[in-house]
Amino acid sequence: MVAITSRRRTLAGQLLVLQLAIIVVVLLAVAAVSLAQSEATFNRVEGRRVAALGEQLAGNRLLRERLNQPAPAEAVAPLVQNVLTQAGVTSVTVADARGRVVSSTNPTLVGTPVVLGDPRVADGRSWFGELEVDGSRELVAQVPVLGDRKENLGRYLGAVVIGEASPTWWERFAGASSYLFTYLGIASALGLVGSWLLARRIKRQTLGLEPREIAGLAEHREALLHGIAEGVIALDPQQRVTLVNAVGRRLLDLPEHCLGRSLADLRISGRLRDVLAGVGSGPDARDEVVVRSGRVLVMNRMTVSKDGRRLGSVTTLRDRTELARLEQEIGSFRSTTELLRAQTHEFANQLHTISGLIQIGEHDEVVRYVDALSRHRASLDLTVTSRIHDTAVAALLMAKSAVAAERRVALRVSERTGLDRLDPEISADVATVLGNLVDNALEAVAGARDTPSPEGGADGGGPGDRPAWVEVELRQDASSVEIVVRDCGPGVAPELAQEVFTHGFTTKAARGGERGIGLALTRLVCKRRGGEIAVTNTAEGAMFTARMSVTQVLEGAR
Repeated sequence: MVAITSRRRTLAGQLLVLQLAIIVVVLLAVAAVSLAQSEATFNRVEGRRVAALGEQLAGNRLLRERLNQPAPAEAVAPLVQNVLTQAGVTSVTVADARGRVVSSTNPTLVGTPVVLGDPRVADGRSWFGELEVDGSRELVAQVPVLGDRKENLGRYLGAVVIGEASPTWWERFAGASSYLFTYLGIASALGLVGSWLLARRIKRQTLGLEPREIAGLAEHREALLHGIAEGVIALDPQQRVTLVNAVGRRLLDLPEHCLGRSLADLRISGRLRDVLAGVGSGPDARDEVVVRSGRVLVMNRMTVSKDGRRLGSVTTLRDRTELARLEQEIGSFRSTTELLRAQTHEFANQLHTISGLIQIGEHDEVVRYVDALSRHRASLDLTVTSRIHDTAVAALLMAKSAVAAERRVALRVSERTGLDRLDPEISADVATVLGNLVDNALEAVAGARDTPSPEGGADGGGPGDRPAWVEVELRQDASSVEIVVRDCGPGVAPELAQEVFTHGFTTKAARGGERGIGLALTRLVCKRRGGEIAVTNTAEGAMFTARMSVTQVLEGAR
């Protein structure tokens, strides 16, 4: 058994067959219309001619005189033959008043009843139309013969019937076949050339792929788009969405019918629009952090070009929200490690001092030194715990004070501070916001102090010209907690006052460094608690103000 596999037709072959089929159908339709018009023209022209011949013969004086006399055939036959010879019609018939054929070009009809197309012919009215005459279809004109003398004036004497055989459809087609075949040949040649050019253009636009291959690629693309866990969005050069998968639509909070709509129509603005459009980050962007609808997204953008022509861009998106939260938790452990290291360093210095005083015999100085350290620690503990009754927040500030001391930055608690005990979940959010703001302030102050100025010192002077400090103020009312963190750093540029939260900048990034997500997450925590965060510049530095809605723990539950 031999298996015969038929090769599928190419796109060019399919287009050629389709074009030729359309041309043949059109030509057949045109031929049918032409033949119908030819039939209508024949009926109109030949109808007028046979009607005129009938009227001419019916008005012949000899025919009128001899038709109502005995044996009229001898006189009428020459007239009938004369009309047939001169006019070239198919048939000529003359009938008397009784409807009997007196003379005809077809001798077999003599003496038979004449077939009238309209009975009103006997009343003196002419008629022409198609009739079946002796087995053939003819265009017939029937004209009454009326008397013209006094004794028979206007009286019906008989009828003249003149017929012209209608050509068959094949005869008409044979007459026009040469033109039809010519038209068919020209149209076929034009269709062949046009199909070939069209096929070349389509194959060039489809990169040489056949329709079945394009369909396969489309199916594979849909499977890939909906199978990957990352979001994908593609834009054309006019910033219109040409492709997006379900994950990308969910991460960007896009409507279901977003294809073909521009970024402006979808109300995408700010940093997200800049990254998608390649503004600021160049044609290709790697690991750009964007906050969108409460999610921290990491985006990678790549420009798509073909033969030097820009076709658009493709951007992938990863949801890093949970990872960012894990980084925050790891950051808290790192802060604890730094705190322990700072305290170890501090205790080691203090022990070294005490050991040195003992070695040189200054025992009284040792006592005074230990008393001074105890008073400082007790004063700090009393300052924090007397104003902040929430244990977690108080412990956080105690830990941050040790880190600040190691960085040679004074961490102060404002005299206007007052915070009661909070619900554990809210306390954790307050601690997260406070910790991020304090770390951000310490980073800004320490970085500004370590940055050399043009005069050779830090901040335009020597290191000891201006003490470094960070001040924390916590205020609480019946429904909210307000966190204010001030510092003596360089402040935040006015044009970056909103970007530090929207884009995930840190204060270091605000001075031109790398991007982070600490402040962006801080804003997300505040918004989740029905609050907001803002930054302003004061005469001394930057001031971050965060507000959150909270619930206070009842006194009896303490």
